[in-house]
Amino acid sequence: MAFHAIVSNTVGHLGSLLEAFLPWLGLAVPVLLILALLRRSATALVFLLLPAAVWANLFGALLFPGDRGAHDITAVQHNVSDENTAPVGTADALIKAAPELIALEELTPPALALYEKALAPDYPYHAVEGTVGLWSKYPLADVRRLDIKPKEIEEGWSRGLRAAARTPWGETAVYVAHLPSVRVRLTGFDSDWRDESARLLGAAIAAEKLDKVILLGDFNSTVDDRGLAPVTSQMNPQAQDFAFSWPAVFPVSRIDHIMTRSATVTGVRTLPATGSDHLPIAAGIKLAS
Repeated sequence: MAFHAIVSNTVGHLGSLLEAFLPWLGLAVPVLLILALLRRSATALVFLLLPAAVWANLFGALLFPGDRGAHDITAVQHNVSDENTAPVGTADALIKAAPELIALEELTPPALALYEKALAPDYPYHAVEGTVGLWSKYPLADVRRLDIKPKEIEEGWSRGLRAAARTPWGETAVYVAHLPSVRVRLTGFDSDWRDESARLLGAAIAAEKLDKVILLGDFNSTVDDRGLAPVTSQMNPQAQDFAFSWPAVFPVSRIDHIMTRSATVTGVRTLPATGSDHLPIAAGIKLAS
């Protein structure tokens, strides 16, 4: 846990695989505790303090997030799943969180029409590019497709957009992105496409002229994964919350994210399950300087 960064990614992206599930390494602590108690070993109990202290240093704050102050807006991020059979119910569930911004991924043409109709009364402004969309209470300008397609993926693959939201705190760039999926194979952690897409997304954010940026999306890994470094290195530190979003039936990881630049995420929480295999996440964002 302490030295995960030295695990090489050269063979099978093992470093990224380890980092994707880093918090769960803490499960070794209670297992070792039981073994130490069964052996009645005081020495083992003393040495057990080391991994326990490392885990507490890395993730202990996530158990007690505390009060981070007021926020100006709420944003919701949700991979709605292209197999979701209840788009209207999903839209209603997201509206109940009363966000100002909603980002959706895996939009299919039939479902898109239902989302547009259900969200229109509360969100008069929206933009869709490919399979991702953004709904907003604020006017949107300069909407364009965000090219994050890896070279080997066929044309027609479109999973990113950029828009400028005209908020009371000034014009803010809003990005929505759905990075390629990863797979665990016999050869290791297959994340090449995801990593390439992350580099393209990072380059787009670096070139963004607006100071304030809100990034929402399904990145198919956690913020600890070094494969996302081209993106995470440019954004403000993450809010200290677990808020596991995938899989919905038994969440073990947060691969859905809401990040900011020149703004602050005050807290992240999951919302009730919808018809998707992901849970929606909501974040409070402070835009005021």
